[in-house]
Amino acid sequence: MTHPTVTTPAPPPADDPFRYGWRYVRRPTPDDPDHLEPVPLTLEDVLHPEEGDFIVHSDRHETDRMYLTAVLRARLEVHGRAIVLSDVRVAWDVPDLRPHGPDVMVIPGLRERRDWSTFDVAEEGVRPALIIEITSPETRENDVVWKVAHYARAGVAQYVIVDNIGRRGERQLRLLDYRLVGDTYRLQPPDERGWVYLELADLWVGVEGDHVVCYADDGTAFGDYATVVQQAVEAEARARQEAAARAEAEEQARREAAARAEAEEQARREAAARAEAEEQARREAAARAEAEEQARREAAARAEAEEQARREAAARAEAEALARAAAEQSQREAAARAEAEEQARREAAARTELEARLRELEAKLQRLQGT
Repeated sequence: MTHPTVTTPAPPPADDPFRYGWRYVRRPTPDDPDHLEPVPLTLEDVLHPEEGDFIVHSDRHETDRMYLTAVLRARLEVHGRAIVLSDVRVAWDVPDLRPHGPDVMVIPGLRERRDWSTFDVAEEGVRPALIIEITSPETRENDVVWKVAHYARAGVAQYVIVDNIGRRGERQLRLLDYRLVGDTYRLQPPDERGWVYLELADLWVGVEGDHVVCYADDGTAFGDYATVVQQAVEAEARARQEAAARAEAEEQARREAAARAEAEEQARREAAARAEAEEQARREAAARAEAEEQARREAAARAEAEEQARREAAARAEAEALARAAAEQSQREAAARAEAEEQARREAAARTELEARLRELEAKLQRLQGT
């Protein structure tokens, strides 16, 4: 499919500037710095809305939109097969493709509907597989031309248009069914009844008079508008209750998990404190043992020093005793030598005296002999 040439969007009709809708823009005044002023929307704004835009739709358009939304939600959300969003802005993950605001979109792969104002495809990781648009005469070009090109680029598998081709206020509907083949849409003809099959929801959509009707495979219609809407409201209420119950259960589980985690953390802290206390006690015991060992070594060193001093004192005493004994021995030897010398002197003197006596006697003898 070729994309249509982009043209300048048509401005709002001059006779009713708010015919397409409006958005509020902050325009401060001297009296109100937060003053919000309604600004008319253009066709381009309707094609690519912003959050908070109010787009005008007819009552019949809204009736069909709510009916289709109700049927699809009852068909898909109750069983958790997909989420159905209505009038929610969708931001694509395709470069240069601006957001749209589909009437109805079906997103498989999600089980819980949140309060989206914009569904961000890149952030959520899933994309709509089915989009349904209901045309209005004033904005029909957006749905049958521009969005055909844009939704193909976005990768939407099926795009169904409930096309109002009536004139002068008369509502005349037909269904256009676009299926994605590769990266291009191919328009599929409806069956002989004029119905279009929504494979994702396993149901048919047809036209009865001036409104759309959904059918089962056997041709049974899915109730009237009021019944389906009521069923959808009840289903939504049940879904909310179930979601609330799940949320409460999850919160309870979260609280219990948090309590367990806190208890485990407390136990871990207490175990760490015990381990730290035991380690501190071990360090203190080791320090005491080290101090006792140091004291023992110091006592042993003192005892060794005292023993060494005792041995040295004993050695000195023994040396002194030996010295005294040697001195006494020397004195005795000196005395003995002196005594021997004195004895020798006396003997020498005696010999000298004796020799003198002998010489004297010899002299006397010689004198006697000479007479």
